[in-house]
Amino acid sequence: MESAAEYSRAVTEEAWLSLVDEPIAAIVAELEAADPALRTLADSPERLLAFRTFASIRVGMVLGRLLMEREVDATEGWVDALLAEPAVREELAREARAVAEELADETEDPLAPDEAARARFREFAKRELDG
Repeated sequence: MESAAEYSRAVTEEAWLSLVDEPIAAIVAELEAADPALRTLADSPERLLAFRTFASIRVGMVLGRLLMEREVDATEGWVDALLAEPAVREELAREARAVAEELADETEDPLAPDEAARARFREFAKRELDG
């Protein structure tokens, strides 16, 4: 028979695993569907990928903070219980929008090659195609 501490540790580990297994990405997808403007802010495939990645991280951080602040019982369903609260949903939506706006504010596209890289590629392609 396991001790209360062992049982508690197992329940906590399962709760964290379910957070990873029940993807935060699904929550981000819901937020994205609820606010179509997010897609316009993340206007390229690279920015959309970055948006979804960083939004998932920030949504996860908010949920983790709320878990600790509210001393929520970390059993199955704790995320759904938090998501049922309109204030939590609004906070998550603000985080997602902040990520999208930060990506849209990028003046340079750091994911795209710079002019020097493009020139090197053109030279490479020219050598390969000509030779």
